Amino acid sequence: MHVPMLDKDQRRLIQELRKAGPCSRSSLAARLEVSGAALTKLSRDLLALGIVEEVPESEVHGRGRPAIPLRIASRGGYAVGATVHKGMLDIALVDFAGSVIATHRETIEPIKPDEFAQMVRQITHSLVDLHHLLGQRMLGIGVAVPGPSLSPEGDRWSVVEGMPNWRGTPLREIMTAELGWPLWIENDANSAAIAEFYLGGLVQKFSTVVVLLLGYGIGAGVIVDGRVVRGQFGVAGEIGCLFPGDRPRPSPLDLLSTLRANGCSISSVAEIDTAADNQRASIELWIERAAQQLEVVCNTAFAWLDPGAIVIAGTLPVEILQRLSDRILRADLVTTICDRRPPVQVSSLGGSPVTLGAALLPIHAVSAEG
Repeated sequence: MHVPMLDKDQRRLIQELRKAGPCSRSSLAARLEVSGAALTKLSRDLLALGIVEEVPESEVHGRGRPAIPLRIASRGGYAVGATVHKGMLDIALVDFAGSVIATHRETIEPIKPDEFAQMVRQITHSLVDLHHLLGQRMLGIGVAVPGPSLSPEGDRWSVVEGMPNWRGTPLREIMTAELGWPLWIENDANSAAIAEFYLGGLVQKFSTVVVLLLGYGIGAGVIVDGRVVRGQFGVAGEIGCLFPGDRPRPSPLDLLSTLRANGCSISSVAEIDTAADNQRASIELWIERAAQQLEVVCNTAFAWLDPGAIVIAGTLPVEILQRLSDRILRADLVTTICDRRPPVQVSSLGGSPVTLGAALLPIHAVSAEG
């Protein structure tokens, strides 16, 4: 099935449903400030496309004959997200409503971009077949890469070290030739921001959010008025440049280096254990220093962008992320009107949101405003 080309008003309606949940036509007309007749046409067109659906009468409650609400149709389309980082391949399959249908994770040796694309194609076809989605509308594949774009077009990326033949390679050309579906490539922090925005429930509360991703290194994804901010040259949110790699920085790799320097034989984030006697003291010291560094980042983001939420996410254990957040919130943070302070919180998604965000890239592109 073809990917629908939606106009501005259709996108507005879909985004309103993502924000508010199921809504009656009269409520949608009021929210969008359009006439009832215009809303009727909009909803009729989207119903015909299978993008929205009416809530079944069995799920509608109220006295008399309550209005039948509209909601996002999960079968409006499907998308796949994929990412690869040192030693791990992650894939997710989601539906148009944002629900996760399936995930796939496996340990791998470092692979080249064409090998990655081949694996993604093979696994994706297996997942589509397994979940009986052959013939359904496939919106595309999103790929998240650890590193900034080298051009506004996003064809070549400054991918982190440890991934052979990725840096500066024409990734879009290589992956499009292998995958065959519409393709979106985005850096990992922006992908994480999209996941937090939609799946973390932020879209229902805020239009502007900042996500601090402690992943391979440290980066930020910024969403303003529901749109991802990429900047003039596509590198907005590259906050890692504030912490040169030859100095201590608030990243998972830095915590691993700190633990090793203090005698812990540890090779991956998965081995970090806050309860281990030989790790506890080093982790405490690292949290104190990293929180001070992130405090500056949060204050700056708050002053420049006035976000509704600043979310800390990443691959570190949730306990460490929460302690970082608690430590930041106890600091003497900047304030604005009504003594409002940076609204720092920890991701509610559990684990790294990067792959889920990559899967949402095609859906965001098809249906988001702007």
